[in-house]
Amino acid sequence: MMKYSWLTINATRGVMVAAVVLLMQGCGFVKSKFGGKGGNGDVGMTNGEITATGRKGWKQPTPFGMVLVPSGSFVMGQADEDIAATQINMNRQVTISSFYMDDAEISNHEYRQYVNALLADSVSTLGEEEIMAKYYPDTTVWKNDFTYHNGDPMLEHYYGHPAFDTYPVVGVSWIAANHFCKWRTNTLDDFRTKDGGYKSFGFRLPSEAEWEWAARGGKSGAKYPWGNPYVANGKGCYLANFKPQRGNFDADGYPYTAPATAYSPNEYNLYNMAGNVAEWCRDAYADNTNAIVWDMNPDNQNADEPRKVVRGGSWKDIAYYLETGTRYYEYEDQKRSYIGFRCVMDNLEGRSASVRGGRSSKAKSSKKASAKKV
Repeated sequence: MMKYSWLTINATRGVMVAAVVLLMQGCGFVKSKFGGKGGNGDVGMTNGEITATGRKGWKQPTPFGMVLVPSGSFVMGQADEDIAATQINMNRQVTISSFYMDDAEISNHEYRQYVNALLADSVSTLGEEEIMAKYYPDTTVWKNDFTYHNGDPMLEHYYGHPAFDTYPVVGVSWIAANHFCKWRTNTLDDFRTKDGGYKSFGFRLPSEAEWEWAARGGKSGAKYPWGNPYVANGKGCYLANFKPQRGNFDADGYPYTAPATAYSPNEYNLYNMAGNVAEWCRDAYADNTNAIVWDMNPDNQNADEPRKVVRGGSWKDIAYYLETGTRYYEYEDQKRSYIGFRCVMDNLEGRSASVRGGRSSKAKSSKKASAKKV
């Protein structure tokens, strides 16, 4: 009887061990931990050796409406005489990693998708009052920014009328521009994860250094995005939307803003990096920025500083503010009729890359607005 019990116990133990081994194999433990035969790219261990390679399914596509700006090094700072003697953008060599950038400023109709989504999905959490006060474009800027100015037609029609759908959105604070970037990121990531893909690296505002590198379009020391030294071409046509001749706003073809894809793009296929609307950057403003930031991807983020960098000049500015090296600021909660923005996204698939994408490519041709070219 004792012998029979001993055999029974050992048999039972053998069955239990076999069951555990089968269970471990079924869960992939034995194969992945100690290595199985053969070579599967999804398995990190094979025959007791590390054979891990890149995981399948990852690719960083060019986001719609963006171009890939290559990495590089350039002398950042004033590209011509510092007329105002500000001494706030002294020359310094910096290096910028590759990134994606919207080829044009965010338009009214693009921004409307964001506002509509907030009103449809976020009223219960944010409240309609906060959405309208904080994130909805302030159309009164067309009256409030200028004394004794008939801005009523722009106030009534600029944001809401289809005639201005492809024009850059204005009346948006730095705070709202950042919130737009977060919403745009969440919208894309929700779709990608539901489709079984990886999340994106996220949209954001460009750093001041990224903006200047992109604006120069690979032209070393360029005074303007199109090069040096004039604001008009050989035929006398102005190359941007600004305030020519100290007050002839219509001389460049548009009295106020122009469509986001008006005029010719620079060498990186970016439109209106000078003029039209000035653009929010991520950086907090400081007179001594060069002294406090690193020379590799400089980025001065300071939540305690309400002044934020603005670049590029606008439809109301003289040519000095169109220069790639001119910098100034506005307070983060202010909304202006001459400040808009565009987004960027880090490129981590290849830190050095050639230019591609944008509305000038075949894939983006359908998005190109019927804008006046000068």
